[in-house]
Amino acid sequence: MKIMQQKSERHVLAITVDNESGILAKIAGLFTARGYNIDSLTVADISENHSISRITIVTNGPPAQIDQVRAQLERLVPVHKVADLTELGPHVERELALVKVSGKGEQRVEALRLADVFRAKVVDSTTSSFIFEITGTPEKIGSFVALMRELGLVEVGRTGVVGMIRGLEEA
Repeated sequence: MKIMQQKSERHVLAITVDNESGILAKIAGLFTARGYNIDSLTVADISENHSISRITIVTNGPPAQIDQVRAQLERLVPVHKVADLTELGPHVERELALVKVSGKGEQRVEALRLADVFRAKVVDSTTSSFIFEITGTPEKIGSFVALMRELGLVEVGRTGVVGMIRGLEEA
């Protein structure tokens, strides 16, 4: 009998939870216990009274695995809602990164030129380095970082993906 491997797909999950200690550990533990990888994770308080947080997780896996993860997340007591933005349809994803680049002379000029092309802002500058702030899709940021590697990349800090479904619907 031949076993077929299911194709791994990238999914963006938006999870609304009670803002209480330990919830992030529970969710991360759910992924860890099953051997599922988290590619990106962001968490932020989203309510005026600080009682609700939104966790955005980017993960990869076959559709059956993603469905299983969603079902298990929905069973956790402090979880209010789990939305798979990928399945819901058109959505917007953004990430922010700080990118430190060293350089003098032509490399410095080229780093500034590329930053302009990518709409990255200079947020700090010394005579030997820049720190750029860039927002966009993970692919855009990855491309910018790859180009900066050739010019003297020193350090990168990335926030992770946040996403929202397009239109009036709430995820």
